[in-house]
Amino acid sequence: MGVMSVNTVDLTSKYHIYNKIWIFQTTLEVARPFMCGICGEVRLDGGVPSAGAIERMAQALAPRGPDGAGVIAHGRAAFGHRRLKIIDLSEKAEQPMTDSALGLTIAFNGCIYNYPELRAELEGKGYSFFSHGDTEVILKAWHAWGKDCVKRFHGMFAFAIHERDTGRVVLARDRFGIKPFYISETPGKLRFASSLPALLAAGDVDTTIDRAALHSYMTFHAVVPAPRTIISGVRKLPAATVRIIEPDGRSHDEIYWNPPYARDPADARLSAEEWRDRVLEALRVAVKRRMVADVPVGVLLSGGVDSSVITALLSEAGQTDLMTFSVGFESANGETGDEFVYSDIVAKRFSTKHHKIFVPSEDLMGALPGTFAAMSEPMVSYDNVGFYLLSKEVSKHIKVVQSGQGADEVFGGYHWYPPLAGSNDVTSDYARVFFDRNHETLKTQLADEWIAERDESRAFVAEHFARDGAETPLDKALRLDTSVMLSEDPVKRVDNMTMAWGLEARVPFLDHELVELAARIPPDHKLKHGGKGVLKDVARQLVPTEVIDRKKGYFPVPQLKYVDGPYLDLVRDALTSQAARERGLFRPDYLERLFAAPSHHITPLKGSELWQVGLLELWLQTHGI
Repeated sequence: MGVMSVNTVDLTSKYHIYNKIWIFQTTLEVARPFMCGICGEVRLDGGVPSAGAIERMAQALAPRGPDGAGVIAHGRAAFGHRRLKIIDLSEKAEQPMTDSALGLTIAFNGCIYNYPELRAELEGKGYSFFSHGDTEVILKAWHAWGKDCVKRFHGMFAFAIHERDTGRVVLARDRFGIKPFYISETPGKLRFASSLPALLAAGDVDTTIDRAALHSYMTFHAVVPAPRTIISGVRKLPAATVRIIEPDGRSHDEIYWNPPYARDPADARLSAEEWRDRVLEALRVAVKRRMVADVPVGVLLSGGVDSSVITALLSEAGQTDLMTFSVGFESANGETGDEFVYSDIVAKRFSTKHHKIFVPSEDLMGALPGTFAAMSEPMVSYDNVGFYLLSKEVSKHIKVVQSGQGADEVFGGYHWYPPLAGSNDVTSDYARVFFDRNHETLKTQLADEWIAERDESRAFVAEHFARDGAETPLDKALRLDTSVMLSEDPVKRVDNMTMAWGLEARVPFLDHELVELAARIPPDHKLKHGGKGVLKDVARQLVPTEVIDRKKGYFPVPQLKYVDGPYLDLVRDALTSQAARERGLFRPDYLERLFAAPSHHITPLKGSELWQVGLLELWLQTHGI
């Protein structure tokens, strides 16, 4: 199937200034809807936010929401928003939203699934509402419960609130960092946005490479844990964090969610069947919560256990005319490029309206520049381009999908978990099975000036494992992967690629109550059946056994794994360009070894070393860094 070219967005803008409040109004002509995005500037020196900077950030975020656009400034704070209409399709829910009576203004990206229940509770406390969506519920909830309001939210969110009467600004992010939140700080001001490129568009950002972040990128297959990013001048608000910024610039972070990975004595007598039933019920609730929308909800169906279970539960919950979508690629080096045989089985079982997208090699190459542009940070997983092209097709049919990300981290599905079960040195053992390379090897690959002074990646893992609240070595690994590696790779990947085409992706396996339950499950229940044992027990109640009892699959794009032909030319040209030579990140002899035999340099987790280093340079050049 061919792939259409990206449509452009035409914008005409006006500014209206009333005293110290200015409002940005935009007229939009669009061919397709996009996902929401937020941005803003907070002055800490008594100055006035830059209208030009806000406009440039909003323009950069246009792919996230041309259903509506706006900017509001109150004194030292200015917020911008691009809207995709999912809940409350009326203009009453437009953003940024101000409640004049409460003196609060918000810019919000995400979805609060339990907003109807919270609204009813707030109405019982005397609050009245002028809109029907979740944005206003957040405003009232902040006024009613302060920073504890986020503990009541079921959903994914990134938001900023300005308090008129105190001058404080509040930043908050959901428990798993599903919704992105990037920050740049310079003397006298702070800017934030839903994407790193939006901050670059605003200007005044230190774009030097962060050495510690580069160490993590090369060790954790492109993961850079928050608060760092690959460039020094941009940071991320960590997941499960509320940051309160005082008018004088002082700030305070509060982590509001940190579930224990330990056995609850009350669960000691639970059988495998009882754990199965508890997980099944929690999954039913999680999937049902993510059906909340004023538009239809579909599924990204890979044919694996996770997305198949979601499809089954949506069908069980009564989702009519359920649409499912799968993508496949050409084979390479004897490795098949699709799993259509399994997605077909599931689609047939539940009578979904199934769409299969096959991507020829020539279309894959053509999609790479758009994929790089959609990345807020460099991400090496081959399935980025798969999700990018899949999202392009899905966006022609639907605005919201559920996806299976998170199940492997939550329920122990990856192959590196069993070796950790009886570990006596979990940091060393995790490094052995998970790291792409150790610190000594990295010294032979990075130029001397780019080597961090210490083994930053191992130190990060050791510090995380040393924290209280994880009972066994496997619990420590699952906690790290769920709270860090997951949000900084698969979750970010899905957000970035779906947002490029106006698609809101929801991830029921990251329902926080489901994760709290899973954290209490004894490790042996997770590791049985080759991994994800308790989830496979659930799946046997719902989906065909052929989908369960098979070798674990991944989103295959074999052409990128075995970098060859035009893909090799693309990567070599980037890494030998003048920009790359001036940057000088990698040793020339290391690059020559990769160019000579790309397929001989595969990481322990089956990734291409050449694609890893080439993707970083391609991303830097794509975003003008």
